[in-house]
Amino acid sequence: MLGTYYYHEIIRKSIVSFGTLFNSIEIKHKDSDGDTYSEMKVPLSYGPSQKFLARLEQQADLNKPVQITLPRMSFEMNSIQYDGSRKTSLVQSFKANDGNNIKKVFMPVPYNIGFELNIFSKLNDDALQIVEQILPMFQPSFTMTLNLLDSIGEKRDIPIVLGNVSFQDDYEGDFSTRRSLIYTMQFTAKTYLFGPVPETSDGLIRKVQVDTHSSSDLSSAKREMRYTVTPDPLNAGPDDDFGFDGGWESFDDSKEYSPTQKVDIWIIWKIIMKN
Repeated sequence: MLGTYYYHEIIRKSIVSFGTLFNSIEIKHKDSDGDTYSEMKVPLSYGPSQKFLARLEQQADLNKPVQITLPRMSFEMNSIQYDGSRKTSLVQSFKANDGNNIKKVFMPVPYNIGFELNIFSKLNDDALQIVEQILPMFQPSFTMTLNLLDSIGEKRDIPIVLGNVSFQDDYEGDFSTRRSLIYTMQFTAKTYLFGPVPETSDGLIRKVQVDTHSSSDLSSAKREMRYTVTPDPLNAGPDDDFGFDGGWESFDDSKEYSPTQKVDIWIIWKIIMKN
């Protein structure tokens, strides 16, 4: 429920993993003979494009000894949206093993996280080198594997979908104004968010009981027999060597078992019909 503390760092992991996809891109400069005379790894940082554009405008003096390095890339998370097309049942769950216990974990909630990748460059050829190293990898998606829940080792494949690519030549002014070419790419990460994971293995089924009635008409039939089965020993785990202990009980009342109260209760409408 709300107020129960838990933090799986799923959104943070998604942001870090997205940035990792682009942190090894390089560009090369060649002379007229085709020989490489310089190469550099393109810097990557987290932040909005407006921040870097403002920095370029504030350092318009080309005689300054230090300026922002171009080309460079920046990325940011710009949206989180629920994805109803991947929705599963609200009460559906699965069993997970944390190494010591089997835990009952409810299915995660699908969410789409939007990312924006910006490529800043002074030379068009530098920008094209970066773009051509990115676009072929997305057709239109690239799948990465994330360890969403460290406690139970839950790993899932998260598609990163390329949605749109736009181009902007941000150059206005005289010859002292620094030019910047900007390529903007929009991505969507189809991830999952998990709720709290129980610290105990209470989700394991350790008792099964079946009630039999005198007829198939349950509106008037009363129960007659109950068969109950439990593991032996009762605290056995799925990987333990265990057996089963079962037995029959007879009844001559009109009670029924209540799953919510976990006790036998009187069914008033059956008593009225019987009398």
